Amino acid sequence: HEAPRRVKRAWVIPPISVSENHKRIPHLLVQIKSDKQQPGGVIYSIKGPGVDEEPLGIFSIDKFSGKVFLNAMLDREEHDRYRLRAFALDLGGATLEDPTDLEIIVVDQNDNRPLFRQDIFTGHVVEGAEPGTCVMTVDATDADDPDTDNAALRYSILEQGAAGMFSINATSGEICTARAGLDRETMGVYNLTVQAADMSGDGLTTTAMAVIYLEDINDNPPEFTKEEFSMEVEEQAAGVDVGKVFVHDKDLAGSPSWLAKFTILEGDPEGAFAIRTDPHTNDGVLSVVKPLDHEVRDRFELTVSVQNERPLEPSAPGSPRALATVRVRVRDVNEAPAFRENPRRISVLEGTPPGTPITTYTASDPDTHQMQTLSYALLYDPADWLQLDPHAGTVRTKRELLHPSAFLQGGWYIALLLARDDAEPPLSATGTLSIEILEVNDHAPQLQPPAGTLCGRPGRGGTLLLGATDDDRAPHGAPFHFQLSPQHPQLARNWSVARFNVTHAVLAVLAELPEGPYSLPLLLRDSGTPPREQQQLLNVSVCHCGRDGTCLDGALAAATAGAGITLGALMIILGMLVALGAARVRGRRRALRKGLLQRSRDDMRDNILNYDEQGGGEEDQDAYDINQLRHPELFSPRAKPPLRRDAPLSSGTPMAPRKLPSGPSDIEDFINEGLEAADSDPSVPPYDTALIYDYEGSGSVASPLSSIVSSLTDEDQDYDYLSEWGPRFRRLADLYG
Repeated sequence: HEAPRRVKRAWVIPPISVSENHKRIPHLLVQIKSDKQQPGGVIYSIKGPGVDEEPLGIFSIDKFSGKVFLNAMLDREEHDRYRLRAFALDLGGATLEDPTDLEIIVVDQNDNRPLFRQDIFTGHVVEGAEPGTCVMTVDATDADDPDTDNAALRYSILEQGAAGMFSINATSGEICTARAGLDRETMGVYNLTVQAADMSGDGLTTTAMAVIYLEDINDNPPEFTKEEFSMEVEEQAAGVDVGKVFVHDKDLAGSPSWLAKFTILEGDPEGAFAIRTDPHTNDGVLSVVKPLDHEVRDRFELTVSVQNERPLEPSAPGSPRALATVRVRVRDVNEAPAFRENPRRISVLEGTPPGTPITTYTASDPDTHQMQTLSYALLYDPADWLQLDPHAGTVRTKRELLHPSAFLQGGWYIALLLARDDAEPPLSATGTLSIEILEVNDHAPQLQPPAGTLCGRPGRGGTLLLGATDDDRAPHGAPFHFQLSPQHPQLARNWSVARFNVTHAVLAVLAELPEGPYSLPLLLRDSGTPPREQQQLLNVSVCHCGRDGTCLDGALAAATAGAGITLGALMIILGMLVALGAARVRGRRRALRKGLLQRSRDDMRDNILNYDEQGGGEEDQDAYDINQLRHPELFSPRAKPPLRRDAPLSSGTPMAPRKLPSGPSDIEDFINEGLEAADSDPSVPPYDTALIYDYEGSGSVASPLSSIVSSLTDEDQDYDYLSEWGPRFRRLADLYG
């Protein structure tokens, strides 16, 4: 192994210090040497920042002598040291020495002033704060070397006014209160000029502003500006402002310590006044909440107190002006008259003769301190039934009061009266007069209807329901009493009258009577006080009785007796009527089927049941094979078409069967062609032939069974029940429902 070589001292270069801002340029820093060759035989060079790296051109070396020079002023705040490499080569370029380090240290100078982080510092402290209460901290920086006095800062207050209320920590820059007595009402803002100096206070300096705001506390109570206030207000005024009471508070305007709260302590037992705070001026606004009456009380003396919304600080002094007296005078004004009883309700018998006094309806004038006269007039009298004394207020009937009348509302007649004083300007009031027209029993009940028909056979059918009406209202109307005239006692042998309800009775025959007209005198009586009765004639027609006890009309009675038209002829006539109606119905049904097939896009077909075919009996309810419509290609064109089950046995069949549709789209034409063939066959009755099962008599309130006979139109038919028959009838329900 080769022993380590000893490096000569001349080639080991210690750090070189040079002051920043050195002005003698160029300046020799150091000379490096190598003893490997004779002087003049070595080439020296340096590399690194300041030479061939940024910043360029600061250092240079004489390549023959090895002298290193400073060529520019240095700034420690930009570069505090430079690390270079020195090289030694012979004239042939061979390395004579290993590269060595050359460190140049820039020595700091106090060339930078301190800088505050802000130009203006802001702080807050409550008024009355104790000494030593810290408010804020100001701080500054110095770009010089922090390890030297060049960056050692000290803080001070240059100016804060004569009071000297604040102090500053020279090292930390913290500002605190120095003494007691901070009062926002005396001085709300303090402006301090603070200074920062380096070299421990003896070097370069800089200044800034410190603004300290005092925060308000409630240390000043509100005070009335004077002890007494006087105001006026008109009587009967409510919801109006009477006036203001003025206060003063030294605390910060708009803060809870400034806002005032007023209370009425005395002088208003009825609660006629209220007081609130004006949020802009902080004054108290007195208002009237209940109408005042000058005739009852013409002046008020109120005791009002004031305090802040926020409680007063315990250390704050009390106020001698926390109470004030407010005197309010009530001015007299003209007031409208008033009807004490409004509405006035009275009762008058109907038929009261004209000129009859019915009431005296007067008003009173609340202005008792003024001499005024009231006059009266009718403001509303729709039937012109009344007349009024304009001075006394006496109401009389002008014409007879009748009942019933279109001007009555539930038996009451409404009129309006006007009372007016003679002040300037005059005031008026309206009174409502409600007159109940009492019913008088002045009408006897009337038989309704005055005629009727009944079967002349006792028991089944030999009864007639009688009714009555009365123009009088309860309690002079029903219940009614029906009886045969006492003047004709012989009527009781054949007739009887029994009560049915309060307005009706039942007339019944006691013996079989011959057909013909009868006149029965009846006595009808109401339940009035006193009761009114009247004898009236009831015209009764005794008819021919059917088997069920009902009257038969002329045609059916003759047929039953064996006279007139025969039953077979009657069936032929009914059949012709049914055929005419069926023709119209089939036309509509054909159009309906066509529209149904065009609108239906889903296969709702299941089994087609002929529910509306009444001509063939129960055989017509056999299901139609729907597969012929769904799959026509499965059936042979030569197959024999199905026979119509309602056709006569002797009816012939077509010589050749119709061609079945080739696809589902031809089903409509297939059905229409079959329908046309069936309609044109004279030997087959229609599907909807009506069957006459039995004759049920006349006079029934029920409609005929056949919809064709009862009506030839669909407007009066109710098909809403189809929606309750399930999904198979949903399409018909949509069409007819």
